[in-house]
Amino acid sequence: MPTLKQFLNEYQVSHQNPVNSAIHMVCVPAIFFSTLALLWLVPVGRWLGLSAEVAPWVNPVTIFALPTGLFYLRLSFGSFAAMTVWFAISILAIVAIQQAGGPLLWIALATWVIAWAVQVYGHKVEGAKPSLVDDLRFLLIGPLFVMDKVYRKLGV
Repeated sequence: MPTLKQFLNEYQVSHQNPVNSAIHMVCVPAIFFSTLALLWLVPVGRWLGLSAEVAPWVNPVTIFALPTGLFYLRLSFGSFAAMTVWFAISILAIVAIQQAGGPLLWIALATWVIAWAVQVYGHKVEGAKPSLVDDLRFLLIGPLFVMDKVYRKLGV
């Protein structure tokens, strides 16, 4: 498996244009959140006949949290820590929207569609295909690319 540095260097190749890079700074977090929200709504726990208290917590998000976390941990502890924070913030927002009676499905779906459309535009401006076209692991690298940019701006 490539190292974190190798993944980020390869990701950077198709994110040189300042417009595309700026788009990613906004859209990657939006896609991260909305993807988790959409997956959160898949009622795996209910399909398995789990109790009403447990069922909402058994979904593709919680099922894939461990292997995804291990992927990030294998890259670096910092990657794991950063993505654990992203994950926690996203889950808190998802649960808050649900508890407030908000239309989580429509919020997530609209956010997901709009953010991906803007990302596609960014890559059109860039003149390069998205990294994930060649390797789906880049779906998991996008948030680390954003964090790397934030860290560099902060001098970390």
